[in-house]
Amino acid sequence: MKDVTIGGLTVGNDRALTLIAGPCQLESADHAQMIAGRMAEACAAVGAQYVFKASYDKANRTSLDARRGLGIEAGLRVLEGVRKAVGVPVLTDIHDAEQARIAAEVVDVIQIPAFLCRQTDLLLAAGRTGCVVNVKKGQFLAPWDMTKVVEKIESTGNRNILLTERGVSFGYNTLVADMRSLPIMARTGYPVIMDATHSVQQPGGLGSASGGQREFAPAMARAAVSLGIAGVFIETHEDPDRAPSDGPNMIPLDQMPKLLETLMALDAVAKVDPLRV
Repeated sequence: MKDVTIGGLTVGNDRALTLIAGPCQLESADHAQMIAGRMAEACAAVGAQYVFKASYDKANRTSLDARRGLGIEAGLRVLEGVRKAVGVPVLTDIHDAEQARIAAEVVDVIQIPAFLCRQTDLLLAAGRTGCVVNVKKGQFLAPWDMTKVVEKIESTGNRNILLTERGVSFGYNTLVADMRSLPIMARTGYPVIMDATHSVQQPGGLGSASGGQREFAPAMARAAVSLGIAGVFIETHEDPDRAPSDGPNMIPLDQMPKLLETLMALDAVAKVDPLRV
């Protein structure tokens, strides 16, 4: 199994759990640093590794009228501020090949959105930056299809790869998470991550926006961590119902410390003998 270095962290399927967490969409510098600071403190208290995540642009919103975010220039300034002020690695997603080079000047991890996970030019551009690349498995892909995604990034010489499960389409406005996908993707040798909040999303389920079942997100996280994986991806907000995007599937910020305690207890048991298939 391969380890991936993110800042001062070592991420791997047999290493201590890494949490990738933050708001769906960047709102302001103060807001980002508040969430990053509270999550960093909660992770430190239980021995979890932490990476802050947030998007500067939500380019795949359901409605044309939906708020997309701060934009790349302002958003990267906010992420750079989090990195310096809180002292944690940062992750953001990109949507076209040109953004890869720009984002790589600031962030530690470039994320490829699920809808774009087979876009060859995007994957190659991300790989060529040398940054860690986290690829969300598309809702339309089988887990074994991710080997071809990995090959595209590896062709650039980049071996800093994370693979994230976020559910697969199961009828209209519905996703289902198949826990078999985690050990299957781990066959690549790369660290695997479970996206606990997007896996309970209901894409377009509210008509002009996506819905979600946030009450099931902790269950998704607990089930995945019990297998022995590298990390969990969770979107969180102090008031999800007022968040500009993905509120229905986000876990409230004040619930995160207790959830982390449970996840780390499960991780300790799982890492005694991480699952291999």
